[in-house]
Amino acid sequence: MKLFTKAVLTLSLAASLSLANVCAFAAEEAPAAAAQSGTAGIISHIEKALVEVGKSDFSAAQIHLKAARNSSEAIAGSSEAAKKAHASLMQGQIQSKAGNVAKATEELTKTIELYKAL
Repeated sequence: MKLFTKAVLTLSLAASLSLANVCAFAAEEAPAAAAQSGTAGIISHIEKALVEVGKSDFSAAQIHLKAARNSSEAIAGSSEAAKKAHASLMQGQIQSKAGNVAKATEELTKTIELYKAL
């Protein structure tokens, strides 16, 4: 009985440690995936959001805008133009959340031009 208890305890400990390793690797890869290739990744997400806003699919647009905004925050402090582009992206996201297709499209188009100029 002691042998059985020790074996169960050892197996449960090994299983819990292996699961902790898997979680640690998953957590390490997330920031690397979020930091895409600078402005190209941001522009890509904004263009996808612009298509979704045109279809009035605001929930899908919010996913792309959130990803663009997360990437944008990494470079927002580097210059005045980057700060202006980031602020324009936030306004586009606000207009998209409000369901205003025309203003969101206008703001996101302006944002794309600002990021292309960087």
